[in-house]
Amino acid sequence: QVQLVESGGGLVQPGGSLRLSCAASGSISRINAMGWYRQAPGNPRELVARIISGGGTRYADSVKGRFTISRDNAKNTVYLQMNSLKPEDTAVYYCNADINPWGGPYQRTYWGQGTQVTVSS
Repeated sequence: QVQLVESGGGLVQPGGSLRLSCAASGSISRINAMGWYRQAPGNPRELVARIISGGGTRYADSVKGRFTISRDNAKNTVYLQMNSLKPEDTAVYYCNADINPWGGPYQRTYWGQGTQVTVSS
């Protein structure tokens, strides 16, 4: 019913930049929050950045000053601008959203399929 589709991942050299996007579609009444998580092989999934409906943001300490999360509410899309990328940023990045769907009274959490980000020379 509700889908999250990520794009923008790929291979980039250290110090480079990438911009990830995640578009939510389907029977959406309200998006309460959207964010990005990442998971490297052998490691647990960790929060990278999150933005709530009012515009407040949260970042992992490891990405503060380098990554910026933003939303386009009209497009139901969240972005992650990643600058000064480091090899340790290499991971699968997953979009996350807390959404009130049409036809239901309660919030549900949705996940995208993940997009690979590889930082290597």
